[in-house]
Amino acid sequence: MPGSGRNEARTYAEAADEIELADQLGFHGVWLTEHHLMPGYSHSSKPELVLAAVARRTSRLRLGLGVIPLPYHHPVHVAERIATLDLLCDGRLEVGVGRGFSPQEFAMFGAEMTASRALVDESLAVIRAAGTDQAIALAGRSGVFPDGARIVPQPIQRPHPPLWTAAVSPDTYAWAAREGLGVLAGPFKPWFMVASDLGRYRDAWRDRQPVRIGMTVGMLCLDDGARARRLAGPAFRWFYGELLKVAAPVLERLVPGYEGMRESGRYRRLARFGAHPRLLDLAGLTVVGTPAECLAKISRYREAGVTHLLCAVGAGVLPTEVVRESLTCIARTVIPALASS
Repeated sequence: MPGSGRNEARTYAEAADEIELADQLGFHGVWLTEHHLMPGYSHSSKPELVLAAVARRTSRLRLGLGVIPLPYHHPVHVAERIATLDLLCDGRLEVGVGRGFSPQEFAMFGAEMTASRALVDESLAVIRAAGTDQAIALAGRSGVFPDGARIVPQPIQRPHPPLWTAAVSPDTYAWAAREGLGVLAGPFKPWFMVASDLGRYRDAWRDRQPVRIGMTVGMLCLDDGARARRLAGPAFRWFYGELLKVAAPVLERLVPGYEGMRESGRYRRLARFGAHPRLLDLAGLTVVGTPAECLAKISRYREAGVTHLLCAVGAGVLPTEVVRESLTCIARTVIPALASS
């Protein structure tokens, strides 16, 4: 955020310290995303390197890559990255995949947006086959996989770590259910739209394992609710404003294969009002307030079947002292209340 006074080195160091604290406090997991050429919104272009570093500073947290934009990467490289990181974190890895949504990123990596679904399907097949003795085929990319060759190393979690996908359009939810993938929803769409998508997702689920549903929200929980709202207001207004900027190229024009994102256009109305904190709250995109207030807001996700709440505590904007205070407050009050209910 402009004026935060932090450079990249300090931001990375503070993030690692916060992740270590979350591990000590009993949080379930941490997720890091991958974006490129988005200096206003994200400086996380190699999340697997950060997770490899924090793997040695944590012992309980599940470490989530959320998400790998598969069209930008060769599937064998992706399978190798996944297995290596799973080894380094002693089998605590969770893997999120996605198509990517930035025309600028697609152009830079020489990938076609119109072929994104096919490229994801091919990469998923390789990821799933890499930890087995199945033959691996590379039909849509240059290169030939040699007969008898085997991708190494092999992950601890066989045949692969738990797989998730970013989900925005209704079609993606249906595809995820057919593929047996967990879904990572938000923060592109208002909650009432996501809740409708989740109903279709559960109806289409055919896997023997229970459904896995993650929802991302901006969060700040403090004992002093008024202070939480005062601090979160400008931080989340900035965060969601930057998110809209990077999503706008797809939301504003009809990109073949991304038509489903157009129905997320109601999110653009928030920007016309300056992404006001009250509107963000009403849209279910943020959880801010006292522990009791946050628990009440979290109940809507839980009742709709959300199994994993991905909390952007401070949204990468607020000072680390505030983030650490909020993490401690959540661990002391919110997590025990959720566990006992």
